[in-house]
Amino acid sequence: MIVIYSEEHRLQAGRSELNDGQLVPCYEKPSRADIVHARIDVVGLGPVVEPSRHGLAPLERVHDAGYLGFLQSAWDEWVVEHGAEIDALPLNWVAPGMTRRSVPRSIDGRLGFYSFDAGTPITAGTWRAATAAADCALTGAGRLREGDRSAFALCRPPGHHAGRAFYGGYCFLNNAAVAAQSLRDGGAARVAVLDVDYHHGNGTQEIFWDRGDVLFVSLHADPADEFPYFCGHADERGGGAGEGANLNLPLPWGTDWNGYAQALATAAGRIGAFAPDALVVSLGADTYGGDPISRFRLLSEDFLRMGAAIAGMGLPTLFVMEGGYAVDDLGVNVANVLTGFLEA
Repeated sequence: MIVIYSEEHRLQAGRSELNDGQLVPCYEKPSRADIVHARIDVVGLGPVVEPSRHGLAPLERVHDAGYLGFLQSAWDEWVVEHGAEIDALPLNWVAPGMTRRSVPRSIDGRLGFYSFDAGTPITAGTWRAATAAADCALTGAGRLREGDRSAFALCRPPGHHAGRAFYGGYCFLNNAAVAAQSLRDGGAARVAVLDVDYHHGNGTQEIFWDRGDVLFVSLHADPADEFPYFCGHADERGGGAGEGANLNLPLPWGTDWNGYAQALATAAGRIGAFAPDALVVSLGADTYGGDPISRFRLLSEDFLRMGAAIAGMGLPTLFVMEGGYAVDDLGVNVANVLTGFLEA
């Protein structure tokens, strides 16, 4: 399995995020990708290559042009207003009853306009790191179009919380959605996105909500209890042409492999009925029992089973790295999914 990886991920290295009422060191940090890369080398998963550059055009197929412009200029505008000693974090957001008529002029207003949390700092290198991650996903999609059975885009920063015109949850560009759209544009009639991250892929759901050509299936912690809280419920099925092309499988805190495997089997059945030409997997390993910001109980060996179950769907598959914050074990868990897939 080819692995696509860019050293430019290191350019996203935030100082702090707001968590549980405190500014704490960022959980989403460069060592996450480093340890996955190191484990891939140990197990000899496959060749590691740099991504090709794809420019703005494939990003504009998924994201709002004004939002992309904001991401490109946000750090420079922040520095003019506040200096370069602190990361750019938003101050306030639109609440029910407040108008949202236009994009504010001030950088502080635009940070709140385009974001949905205070845990996703913009830094000097955010734009370059985010576009390099999207290039990894796009390069992986290209390998599937060329006939590869599978590929792994070792993306960082992650992407599944980023929507058409918003960022948050450590995500700026939706790598999985960009890859799925690229596969569609490359000739796939239908594409499925399977999100196995602990947190609901709210950005991916929003992007494909009203489309019937891309199926979105997500297994995640119940949003009644867990971030991002405001979407990911089982009754969210898509709208318009996308009615029925969105399947959420929320699970309770404490879910172990037995409960997770049942939901994964349901997901596989729905994907099989959709009969896609390709599968994009948003691969978050924060379902692990040792993850510091998650509450599922999967063990490292369960990730082998997860990979085998995904292989059983029998589809050309692009894995796109998302979350996972138990850094010491992250490499083993991610590599186990990929190994389980290859050995099935």
